Amino acid sequence: MLFATATQPAPAPEMTPIATFLGAEDPSNFLFAYIILYLIINALSILVFNLGFARRLPILQTVIVYVLMFFGNIFITLFALTLPIIESLFIAALILGIYKFQLRRHKKELAEEE
Repeated sequence: MLFATATQPAPAPEMTPIATFLGAEDPSNFLFAYIILYLIINALSILVFNLGFARRLPILQTVIVYVLMFFGNIFITLFALTLPIIESLFIAALILGIYKFQLRRHKKELAEEE
């Protein structure tokens, strides 16, 4: 049967482990979990943006990027309830952090050789 009836409630979507840990499956705790997920996604998005962007932007452009990022992350947080968005951002930040560390170390070695 395609439609939910009074005897068969609609199935709940499977939440990610982080959303489950925060209690997003409980309707009374959903808003708290959503806000915490939103804050985590914003922090990781800013970290990935700063690690991945090659050059510094002027302050006004940076503010515009952050405002648009904060607005877009509202919708990304909805996806993060059932998709591994936070885990993906964490992996991206880890890879970009390792890359920046290796690049800085390589540049330092080149400067010492000269």
